[in-house]
Amino acid sequence: MTGWNIDRRKFLKAAGALGAGLMMRPGFAWSADGDTLRIRMEGDLQTLDPAFMNGGIEDVIMRGIYVTLNRFGDLREGSPWAPWGAEKLEQKDPKTIAFTLIDGLKWSNGFGAVTADDVKFSYERIAHPDLGSPWAYQFEQLDHIEAVDARNGIIHLKSPYQPLFVVSLPYYGGHILSRVGMEKAGGKFTTEPPATCGPYIFADWQQKQKVTLTTNPNWPGPRPEFGKVEIYIVSDDQAAQLAYEADAFDYTKIATSATKAVKVSPPADTAVIEAQSTRYVWLTINMLSPRLQDIKVRQAVQYGVDVGQILIGVYDDLVPRSTGVVQPGSKFARAKNLIEGADYEKSAALLAEAGVNDLTLTLTVMNDSIRTATAQIIQASLEQAGIKVEIQPYDEAAFWGVGDKTQGDGYKNIDLALMDFAGGVDPSENLVWFRPDQIGAYNWSGFDSPEYEAAYEDLVAEMDPAKRIELSNRMEDLMEQSGCFMFICHQPLVAIHRTGLEPVIYPDGHPNPVLFKKKA
Repeated sequence: MTGWNIDRRKFLKAAGALGAGLMMRPGFAWSADGDTLRIRMEGDLQTLDPAFMNGGIEDVIMRGIYVTLNRFGDLREGSPWAPWGAEKLEQKDPKTIAFTLIDGLKWSNGFGAVTADDVKFSYERIAHPDLGSPWAYQFEQLDHIEAVDARNGIIHLKSPYQPLFVVSLPYYGGHILSRVGMEKAGGKFTTEPPATCGPYIFADWQQKQKVTLTTNPNWPGPRPEFGKVEIYIVSDDQAAQLAYEADAFDYTKIATSATKAVKVSPPADTAVIEAQSTRYVWLTINMLSPRLQDIKVRQAVQYGVDVGQILIGVYDDLVPRSTGVVQPGSKFARAKNLIEGADYEKSAALLAEAGVNDLTLTLTVMNDSIRTATAQIIQASLEQAGIKVEIQPYDEAAFWGVGDKTQGDGYKNIDLALMDFAGGVDPSENLVWFRPDQIGAYNWSGFDSPEYEAAYEDLVAEMDPAKRIELSNRMEDLMEQSGCFMFICHQPLVAIHRTGLEPVIYPDGHPNPVLFKKKA
């Protein structure tokens, strides 16, 4: 195996100039009064409909403007869940969950009280196959919801679903909408909800710059400690760090490569968070592509990627290689990868067996510095195996459209894609995206395994921990054996914040500003 090295600094040297230009644009604040919390997110808002959100800033906003039955605590404390919009949430038996809404929940725009019927509408809507929500899996075992009276309801499941309390209710699909408001809006909306009910109000949106939330005077639950939340949109981690140091905001994730330097010499009045995140990074190898339909060619790509160089060059050797999409340290993580390291001779031999010469592939990637650096290392590594790679960068909004089958057949022509998803507490939340029904949505590899689908259905119903471990491990074996995946790592969560704050971070690595506290 041929060895080589890359200096990561050459990939990141432009960050300073980017940050300086970024902070000059209108809309950036240079100081905050004591009642304003300023946080940074990477991508802009696309929709506030829970059924079609992409994650990131959208769910951070929704945590403020909508209500869920329960919510998570901080990931550094194990992400415990607790009732939130429900004063009571009780599992009566494996298929029956009763809830009672807290008193006083009220919709905006004159749509009255939040009721158990709104919960029924929201969950049954997202579960309905005709809607086509990518989050429908969160309620696929939902039979129906019984609205007992205004505040009481019963969730009836078709079969036991172990992840309900940590996957369905506190997360994306669990945000409750107004039935009457949605019916008046014709059943759909994008960035202007017909009605909201949460600790905050969606006050202002300056596209690609900032979202502002202000407290909701009608919220009956615990009051957030900050009267205003400003969410700044900065795609690049290095640029965001420079903006933070210039006092543009109070909380931001930073690049892993900056961790050592920031820990040694943090900015003034700054605390550093370092935690295991659930965000997993992998290389998708699309079996639907005309160039990658032969499994030997896909395996040649797998053997041609030196993950170790990515860990050194991009992640400063701060994280281990992942053995799958389930995070390291979890009891569900596999012991090791089936392909343990790059082997350029093996890669070249597989191409020869497939009768392929002069293979050129396109690598689709988001255009921030970290992902671009990773893509360039993959490009250089595959060149060692005789595979030419052309990098195609996209901004975040355009990137997600590339693999969307509703936009045409382009998803079938993706060759390679560098991807990272925010995972969850339960392994099913990380494994769900590679089921057949996600092809053309979030399964960009075209991976279609009946055994995998059957194992997933068993996983979410199984109560025996040992059997759940066996199932999740087998599913990751199937992924790797298909030639469609090259697992890279789970990104560490590294964030900086003002010492006067106590942040709360969800398992997906994103903050919940509703629960941020001020230190005395």
